[in-house]
Amino acid sequence: QVQLVESGGGLVQPGGSLRLSCAATGSISSIIEMGWFRQAPGKQRDFVAFITSSGRTKYADSGKGRFTISRDNATNTVYLQLNSLKPEDTAVFFCYATTYRTVWGQGTQVTVSS
Repeated sequence: QVQLVESGGGLVQPGGSLRLSCAATGSISSIIEMGWFRQAPGKQRDFVAFITSSGRTKYADSGKGRFTISRDNATNTVYLQLNSLKPEDTAVFFCYATTYRTVWGQGTQVTVSS
């Protein structure tokens, strides 16, 4: 079983940056892929980015050039660097890990507002 704990959300002004973290514990060796989704109020949960166990990454068009996903294998942590944030990026960001099933974190709020 894999457990995920997210951190790093907060309030930031437009154009600002945040770094989200997702620490995985448990059956780490079974993880195939980790990534992020986000859900704005009243909207569906949308894909943001993922990174595979081999290091391959993929981004949603909305985040290309602004968001960067990376991982630290020593600490079993995946990061999502958010740059040039816009008010429309405001959402709860959820980390996930895929093994034989998908496990979700509790979510972390990102609010972009002046």
